[in-house]
Amino acid sequence: MSAAEVAASRETDRRSIRWSEMAPFIALAVIVILGALINSNFMSSNNLLNVITRSAFIAIIGVGATFVIASGGLDLSVGSMMAFVTGIMIMSMNALAPSLGTWAIAAGAGVALVVGGLCGLMNGLIVTVGRIEPFIVTLGTMGIFRAFITFMSDGGSLPIDRSLRNAYRPVYFGDFLGIPYPVLITLVVVLLGAFLLYRTKFGRRVTAAGSNDDVARFSGVHVGRVRTWAFVIQGLCVAVAAICYVPRLGAATPTTGQLWELQVITAVVIGGTLLRGGKGRIWGTVAGALILEVIANVMVLSDMVSEYLVAAVQGAIIIIAMLAHRFTSAR
Repeated sequence: MSAAEVAASRETDRRSIRWSEMAPFIALAVIVILGALINSNFMSSNNLLNVITRSAFIAIIGVGATFVIASGGLDLSVGSMMAFVTGIMIMSMNALAPSLGTWAIAAGAGVALVVGGLCGLMNGLIVTVGRIEPFIVTLGTMGIFRAFITFMSDGGSLPIDRSLRNAYRPVYFGDFLGIPYPVLITLVVVLLGAFLLYRTKFGRRVTAAGSNDDVARFSGVHVGRVRTWAFVIQGLCVAVAAICYVPRLGAATPTTGQLWELQVITAVVIGGTLLRGGKGRIWGTVAGALILEVIANVMVLSDMVSEYLVAAVQGAIIIIAMLAHRFTSAR
C-alpha cells in the first residue's frame, strides 16, 4: 500500500471516529425534536429542567460505569448498591441528628462516600484477586445489597429524620442561577471523570486494560489494580448519586434504584463506550442518560405508548446499540 493510500485510510478512520463520537448527540437532538412535535409541553422550561435533573442520577453513576466497562469489567450491582448506600446514609444521619443537628447531613454524605467506595472496592477485589467474572461477582453482590436494604428497612421504608428534611431538600430541589444543584453536581463529576479518563496516565491504563489485558501487562500496566480502582470509582459515583437522591423522596426502600443497572449500562453503551472494553466516552454516557430520560418523558406526555413499557423500550435500545456496535466493528 502506497503512502497516499495509507494517509487516505487514516483520514477515513478519523472521520468514522468523529461520526461515532457525535452519534449519541445527533440521536439526542432528533429525539428532542420528535418530542417537541409530539407534545408542545415538552419544550417548556419546567419540563426540560425536570428531564435534565431526573437524568442526573443515571449520568453520575454512568461516569463510574464508563471506567468499569472501558477497563473490561461490568457492574450489575449499581442499582442495589445505590439502595444500600442510601439506607446506610439515612441511618447515619438519623443517628447523628440529635447531637450534630443539620451537620448530620454532611456527616451522612461522608459516610455514603466511604461506604460506596468500600462497596466498589469489594467488587473490584473479588473480580481481580478472586479471578471471577465481573458478571458473576456483581450479580451476587446485587442480591446481597438488595437483601441488606430490605433487612434494614424491615421490608418497608427507611425515612430521613423530620428535623433534617427541610435543610436537605435544596440539594435536589434548589438551584444556583436557575440551574438545579443535581445538574451542577453532575457537571462536576463529568468534568472530573473526563479529565481522569482522557488526560491522565490512569485513564490510558484503563483503556489499555480493556483493549487487551495481556498486551497491557507486557507494557507494565498492573491490570488488576487498574480494574479495582475502576470499581472504586464506580462505588464513589453511586455514593454521589445517593447524596443527590435522598432529598428527592426522603427515604430508602427495597425498590430504590431498581433496574438502574439496566439504565446505566444502556446509557454507557449508546454513548459510545464499547461493552467489550478498550474505549470509554464520558460525554457520550451523559448523552445516553439524557436520551433515556427524554424517551421516558415523551412516553409519559404522549398516548402512543404506555409509560409502563419504559423498561421494555430501554431494553430494546441496549440490544439495538449492541447490534450497531457489532456491525460497525465487523466492517
